[in-house]
Amino acid sequence: MSNFVEDLRNRRSQYALTSASPISDQEIVKLVEDVTVAVPSAFNSQPQRAVVLFGDANQKLWNIVKETLRKVVNDDEKFKATEGKINAFAAGHGTVLFYDDTDVTKSLQENIPAYAANFPGFARDAAGMLQLAVWTALADKGLGASLQHYNPLIDEAVTAEFGLPASWKLQAQMPFGVVAQPAGPVDKQPAEDRVKVFGL
Repeated sequence: MSNFVEDLRNRRSQYALTSASPISDQEIVKLVEDVTVAVPSAFNSQPQRAVVLFGDANQKLWNIVKETLRKVVNDDEKFKATEGKINAFAAGHGTVLFYDDTDVTKSLQENIPAYAANFPGFARDAAGMLQLAVWTALADKGLGASLQHYNPLIDEAVTAEFGLPASWKLQAQMPFGVVAQPAGPVDKQPAEDRVKVFGL
């Protein structure tokens, strides 16, 4: 019997992370690669892109976030809380950056104009599916993670730092690592309030 639903339940927003990992960096990269190839997309367009950061590269990312937000948050007291959050993400083992290759969507819009208005939404669907799939796969391997959105503030600096294509649009950042302090329980609305069934 598949443990898919249980894996989804175990996938939580974990904010207290350590730099440890129960699997090797190579295994993490292979996991992200395999999931990226397996996750579907509209018209099999495959606009999803991912970047995996470890070590110094991971620290550079979170330094960019910190420096960028420091320019936006002028109040020193308020920035302390922001800095604490960023430091917690930087304390993890690594980060997955999720991107949408906008050239793919533009090409689809040109080649299939009848669906032109829909393709940006289809790309967001594909991005969300990849994020959830990677998040769940990491949890299955004993790695906690959370999904962050410091884009678009950090987009230009991150693109320049890592030499990424200009057509790649940053969607989310996923810091991951061994969980230092598990997330507490959360309330879930009952399924019967959220799922309607007809014809059964």
